Amino acid sequence: MTLAMIIALPFIGIFMALLGERFGRSACAVATAIAPVIALYLLFTNYEAVFAGQTLISTYSWLPALGLNLSVRLDGLGFLFALLILGIGLLVVLYARYYLSAKEPMGRFFSYLLLFMGAMLGVVLSENLLQLVMFWELTSLASFLLIGFWSHRSDARRGARMSLTVTGGGGLAMLAGILLIGHIVGSFELTQVLASGDLITNHALYPLALVLVLLGVFTKSAQFPFHFWLPHAMAAPTPVSAYLHSATMVKAGVFLLARLYPALSGSDLWFYLVSLTGLTTLLVGAAMALFQHDLKGLLAYSTISHLGLITLLFGLDTQLSTVAAVFHIINHATFKASLFMAAGIIDHETGSRDMRRINGLWKYMPHTGLLAMVAASAMAGVPLLNGFLSKEMFFSETLNAQLLGSFHWVIPAVATVAGVFAVAYSLRFIHDVFFNGEPIDLPKYPPHEPPRYMKVPVEILVTVCLLVGIVPAYTVAPLLAASASSALGGQLPEYSLAIWHGFNLPLLMSFVALIGGILLYACRKPLFSWYEGLPTISAIDLFEQAMRSVQAFARSVTGLLENGSQQRYLLWMLCSALVLVVVALEPLETLQGTLPLTPVDALTALGFAVLCLTSVLTVVYHRERLISLMIVGGAGLMVVLAFARYSAPDLALTQVSVEVVTIILLMLVLYFMPDRTPPESSSARVLRDLLVALGVGTLIALLTFAVLTRPYDSIASFFMQNSISGGGGANVVNVILVDFRGFDTMGEITVLAIAAVGIYALLHGLHLPHPERDAFGRLWSTDSHPMILDKLSRLLLPMALLVSAFIFIRGHNLPGGGFIAGLITAIALILQYISHGVTWTQTRQPLSYHAIAGWGVMLAGLTGLGSWAFGYPFLTTSFGHFDIPLIGEIELATALLFDLGVYLAVVGATLLILSNLGHVSQDESSKEVL
Repeated sequence: MTLAMIIALPFIGIFMALLGERFGRSACAVATAIAPVIALYLLFTNYEAVFAGQTLISTYSWLPALGLNLSVRLDGLGFLFALLILGIGLLVVLYARYYLSAKEPMGRFFSYLLLFMGAMLGVVLSENLLQLVMFWELTSLASFLLIGFWSHRSDARRGARMSLTVTGGGGLAMLAGILLIGHIVGSFELTQVLASGDLITNHALYPLALVLVLLGVFTKSAQFPFHFWLPHAMAAPTPVSAYLHSATMVKAGVFLLARLYPALSGSDLWFYLVSLTGLTTLLVGAAMALFQHDLKGLLAYSTISHLGLITLLFGLDTQLSTVAAVFHIINHATFKASLFMAAGIIDHETGSRDMRRINGLWKYMPHTGLLAMVAASAMAGVPLLNGFLSKEMFFSETLNAQLLGSFHWVIPAVATVAGVFAVAYSLRFIHDVFFNGEPIDLPKYPPHEPPRYMKVPVEILVTVCLLVGIVPAYTVAPLLAASASSALGGQLPEYSLAIWHGFNLPLLMSFVALIGGILLYACRKPLFSWYEGLPTISAIDLFEQAMRSVQAFARSVTGLLENGSQQRYLLWMLCSALVLVVVALEPLETLQGTLPLTPVDALTALGFAVLCLTSVLTVVYHRERLISLMIVGGAGLMVVLAFARYSAPDLALTQVSVEVVTIILLMLVLYFMPDRTPPESSSARVLRDLLVALGVGTLIALLTFAVLTRPYDSIASFFMQNSISGGGGANVVNVILVDFRGFDTMGEITVLAIAAVGIYALLHGLHLPHPERDAFGRLWSTDSHPMILDKLSRLLLPMALLVSAFIFIRGHNLPGGGFIAGLITAIALILQYISHGVTWTQTRQPLSYHAIAGWGVMLAGLTGLGSWAFGYPFLTTSFGHFDIPLIGEIELATALLFDLGVYLAVVGATLLILSNLGHVSQDESSKEVL
């Protein structure tokens, strides 16, 4: 329960943030921080077990048949990421309190932030892979809201759309990969998946599953060639960039690499795909970062480069490289979050992020400058800072990569070149911003230090950079050991966190990167001139052009398939069914199976002949709507007789009730439509439709013949055997509806209620004029409510309600039930509308059909929750026999309450639709005809 609460608390905190906004900005920030603080406390209550190497798992069964459970897992890796998400999240909340202006909706911002925080916690603490995917997609949606928070800005809207499209598309690919992994292993639980590494890597589907999962990883972590979305996401407020694009969201991809490392690694395909992608991203991001003039643009590309470095380390596929990758995840989160916050302070106090203008800020903002310089030095890998330690481990592991054969030198060479660029862009961040002359035409001048507490988060993170760099064994060592051990799925290799390992090749690579970076920065001006001479390519313009092309193609396909013509839709559907049936029947040597044909008696043959005749006559007279409606009613009644003939009384009762309601509905609708419709179809189209109808009818008949003359196993025997013992009812159909398949019925009445509310919304306020003449020009009768109908309806109402009650009560053991009883009640009540009018009826029965339908759905749901309260599955029926004085022994079942909910939902939804059609027939003069 504790583990689940860690995930749930940020979602609960959303309401606290919105409530806190009513009491001021500081109250809003404090209210927002409460949930993460409690979650952080709950996290640390488990640290002893986690650091001892234990894996804590809590599982709540949900849909076990689909392999989907609500499972939470806390091990070292999950602890590390949860700590980053909650810890840096709290610092971002404090920072954002002073960053956002007084005019901006702080409650909405913090709500989005908590939504993202909860989604990320769900990703890193999920034991079930399908559950992980659900939270993964939620992170994309939350980041879309955060990136587009300044919705009045075009760049924010465009960046949010790009981010959602790229990461959402990758998430769909990842879902397919996860489904393949679940298929291979036979489970979606991480414990079983991580223990099945050999099974997965030796399976024929492994390459496809790996590629699909890596697509999700690479898009989320902005790996080449999907890196282009991250720089444009910098249009988000800086607290978002500090949180999402350095410490959390972009780390989700590398988290998944670490999480699935024991299951998917160990193959050459893993090495080539992961390491080469990481190597390319490392170099491209580092090179691009140097040439950015926007401060956040530089940090965005440097983030891409460092994510490439982490990906490369996982791709090298050694135990030490995995330890180095986890170590750099920790270090990068701290120094990059502090750098983004420092960049936000500079933007907040100067009004600009252009490094060609924000020069010489040291004398105006020395405190901020010192913090930023320490963080930038950590990013460059300067000794005695945390970035240096993980960079040394990185250089060491690149020297051990041998899978490229004679080209094994490429990886350490490219790593060194990327290190040169890292020093150069870090040096540019320090020199161009805080030195290099005076500020040039700043929107806010002179700049000054920000509010005191706005710098506190940066100070904390910079302090962590220093402490980890100077005394790693006393600070980060236990956390690194626990998290790296979880990523490796076993024992840790021997490694050292000493700040000095003597003179060796990795140290030489560091010095080459340091000296090379200084020289590269010194030669920056000709490099900048060369870069500016290159063709300008806007990734976001290319992306939106591609999206417009996709949309144009989609519109053309939609216009071909979905042009608003119901005839075309039916044609596509029937022709598709025709093809499928032909394909299904083609392998059969003979259509007739081994079962003998059932003899047809004369009465049954006559009934089916009448049914066929009414169907044909409906087509022939379809232009004369009233006549065709009468014929359709006759066809429905023949179907009722067919159900009764073949021992389906429940279906017969349902069908006759539905027929009456449907005919009333159609009569009310046809009142406003022309009595006749002119011919519109050409002779060729009529011939086409006739051929399609004959073809489909013939093939469906052949398919039915082939199926019914062959033996098949029916599930009917199960329900027949368990209806009384399991559901307490002799009416098998009703027991299925309210017990065995009660969840289906619950969904159906919910859909019915929603549809009724939707129809009400469409009809509300709509008034159509009355037709005054029929198709032949004859005036309609002025007697809207004939006396005979008036008197008969009053007599029929109590009788119909009595029949309805009888049908309802006996439904569990004899034909009937809530659905049929509800339709009978609705028919009896709608007859009052027809015979007396809307006003007369509603004054005598002032009922809210919305409420009736809602209470019906709620009662059905509460019945299901009641079974949960006693430890049974949702909607499990309980029943018993009781002796009632003067009555005798009767059976009572909780299914009766569920059936009552069905009854109320049907009555409410049906009357909500039909009675509001009566309102439509009231014109401005309030004349009634219903």
